Amino acid sequence: MRLLLDTHIWLWLISDPAKIGKNALRELTALQNEIWISPISTWEAWTLQSKGRVRLSGQPEEWLARATRSTRIAPLTHEIAAAAAMLSMHRDPADRFIAATAQVLGLTLVTADEKLLGLSSIQSLANR
Repeated sequence: MRLLLDTHIWLWLISDPAKIGKNALRELTALQNEIWISPISTWEAWTLQSKGRVRLSGQPEEWLARATRSTRIAPLTHEIAAAAAMLSMHRDPADRFIAATAQVLGLTLVTADEKLLGLSSIQSLANR
């Protein structure tokens, strides 16, 4: 399976894996599955850090290298941007880009966000 991590799942996996549900963790650690991260999640993580909502340790380049080790980078393309604009969902721009990335690239989005789990246009894996 090709799994795109929602930002909170990515951050939990790095810093607080106890928040990851048993079924989701099984899929995230299965060797045959690919883990994908969107550049939007990097932007969102650093935005959350600047607001004091998360703490990312080390210099940005070092943290990013550690946090993305063994992952694939989901491209941010014009097609994804257009799909994000057309999604019928709440206005959170990061969520829109992440959902559109899953849709366009055919990835399964791993999330705890009920709004994203309810989208019929993407495959999702609930954090359970």
